[in-house]
Amino acid sequence: MAAKDLEAIKKLMRQPEFIRNIDIAAHIDHGKTTLSDNLLAGAGMLSEQLAGKALQLDFHEDEQARGITIDAAAVSMIHEYEGNPYLINLIDTPGHVDFGGDVTRAMRAVDGCIVVVCAVEGIMPQTETVLKQALRELVKPVLFINKVDRLIKELQLSPEKMQERFANIIKSVNQFIRENAPEGYGEKWQVNVQDGSVCFGSAFHNWALSLPFMKKTGLTFKDIIQAYETDDWKQLKKKAPLHEVLLNMVIEHLPNPVEAQKYRIPKIWHGDLQSPEGQALLNCDPNGKAAFIITKVVVDPQAGELCIGRLFSGTLRKGQTIWLNRAKQQQRIQQLYVAKGAKRELVDEVVAGNIVGIAGLKNAYPGETISSEPMEPFEQIKHIFEPVITKAIEAKNPADLPKLVEVLMQVTKEDPNIVVQINQETGEHLMSGMGELHLEIVENRIRTVKGVDVQTSPPIVVYRETITKKTPQAVEGKSPNKHNKFYIRVEPLPESIYKLLRSGEIPDMRIKKNMPDVWEKLEKAGMDKQETRRVKDIFKGNIFIDATRGVVHIGEVIEMVLDMFEEVMNAGPIAREPCIKVKVILEDVKLHEDAIHRGPSQVYPAVRTAIRQAFMQSGPLLLEPVQTLLFEAPLEHMGDIIKIVSSKRGQLLEMNQTEKHVEIKAKLPVAEMFGLSSELRSATGGRGTFFLIDQEFERLPDELQQKVIKQIRERKGLKLEEEQ
Repeated sequence: MAAKDLEAIKKLMRQPEFIRNIDIAAHIDHGKTTLSDNLLAGAGMLSEQLAGKALQLDFHEDEQARGITIDAAAVSMIHEYEGNPYLINLIDTPGHVDFGGDVTRAMRAVDGCIVVVCAVEGIMPQTETVLKQALRELVKPVLFINKVDRLIKELQLSPEKMQERFANIIKSVNQFIRENAPEGYGEKWQVNVQDGSVCFGSAFHNWALSLPFMKKTGLTFKDIIQAYETDDWKQLKKKAPLHEVLLNMVIEHLPNPVEAQKYRIPKIWHGDLQSPEGQALLNCDPNGKAAFIITKVVVDPQAGELCIGRLFSGTLRKGQTIWLNRAKQQQRIQQLYVAKGAKRELVDEVVAGNIVGIAGLKNAYPGETISSEPMEPFEQIKHIFEPVITKAIEAKNPADLPKLVEVLMQVTKEDPNIVVQINQETGEHLMSGMGELHLEIVENRIRTVKGVDVQTSPPIVVYRETITKKTPQAVEGKSPNKHNKFYIRVEPLPESIYKLLRSGEIPDMRIKKNMPDVWEKLEKAGMDKQETRRVKDIFKGNIFIDATRGVVHIGEVIEMVLDMFEEVMNAGPIAREPCIKVKVILEDVKLHEDAIHRGPSQVYPAVRTAIRQAFMQSGPLLLEPVQTLLFEAPLEHMGDIIKIVSSKRGQLLEMNQTEKHVEIKAKLPVAEMFGLSSELRSATGGRGTFFLIDQEFERLPDELQQKVIKQIRERKGLKLEEEQ
């Protein structure tokens, strides 16, 4: 990048009203990366000949080989609009559902997103998923309908038919926004052609149109159709340049950081908004205390760990000492930089409202809040889907073991949707991910990029444990010295409350103070008003309630009790799988007068045993992950798909057919889905595809319960009889 560009960027970084932090999000293969390339070319950062072929933001070899985006990539560029330069910080995100976690994390850093929809295919399952993630983070959408050239050349639609197709896409996007946006935003954030918050075009051919642009230049849709009919379409990128139309829409319709933080901060930060920190965050104040959230960590062989994220308040400087709020550590910023896809440009300081990279931090993970002094961290970034497939991974050469441990730590930083556990008893390294492709890519990167030759076990499914009834009476847990007693009951969490927790409306958190908004949401979902005030911890779809009264030293032990609640919910008593839909109630506590006799070594075993025993008395059972998939194939393969679904304990939900195509929606247990892609390919001659729409946990059939529990316990080296 030219030095004058860098100077211009540095100048604009100090003027938040001239900044737009945006993200491009869409279904796989709808043209996001080609679009990003052309925006870069328009900003003079890539030659026009390479645009759309360079895949500038897919700079990993495996991304280019597979033709898909795997990592979110960031870039800063300048665009001039109505005589003023604007700084656009753009993040290109993956479309494949296995990498959806990258989309969720990118949404935390941006204020607006361009939703790209293919004009031929329309809204697809993954379009809905990414739009849902954007709305959940209060990120405002605008719409770009891509691949319009295909409607003209391949489908040869008349202008009227094209208009009808556009109207249907816009209508379904708006309906989705209405149904999924947080209260008060559904109507406000509707996109429409009249005000220019919708564009049409072809990222591949580098042109776009919006109504304001058509009015300004006199270009019409007829001119576009004519250009294709006379094979003169190469002129379109000069008459209606994609980057100009699209970035004008971004500047006109998406908020700057100062506007956006006023409504986004109350949603993503749960500290006191009236405090000086709260006010600095709401106002995007460069003079307040620094507050930065990491949304991505990249491990660079030369530069070490690079943390990319958004600075919401204050100013960061090179060499400054900062505080990691979750790791509880003080560290020093070695360098600050702005991202240029695979390149980085160093800067000395950054003010609130910018997306920026920090080099030199250790033990920093995505979701970490970095500040100039300790503060209430930002809400945990909640992902829509959870890891459901696990493989054991080991180094082929035993001498590589220390390197493998280090590499696995790096992998979980770069992709927090990969969960790595080391089984202390068996010494196994377990890696869990979103699907077969997800684990395959990570494995491949460990071999090629990280240079460790590994072998993995066949994939296994991650189950969940739950209960079906209340504990008959409170279970007593005694501390080893017999001086402390805890009385605990468990009961199933009502579905309405579990849905609320799963939707991410209430984040996972320990509740230490008055939180009227959390209480109100729980009450709305049907929890008793008195009980909401006693909720102490919300953790991975489970709730802990402190129902004790008048216990003198409860304040000193409650954090230890919650530690054990979280430990048991992470690894339940049936088979050490995570628990969901469980409400744990602490009914009474008898504590020793002397603090020395009620330390962690006394409290931990007592609480852990009591929760596990109460769980085992409450109708415990396993739930298995079930995915709702959308299959698409030519009509003649309808029977093949139905056969595949029924052979895998699947359940058909609905079927739509057109003259030549069939769409089948079905629910399949993940345990039966291994090898599904290759089976579908061979049954349909490579013409069938499937997409993930939803994922939930359902009761494992009774006849399989004991068999699966036995298999898991054997695999984990646990005793085969039930452990308490």
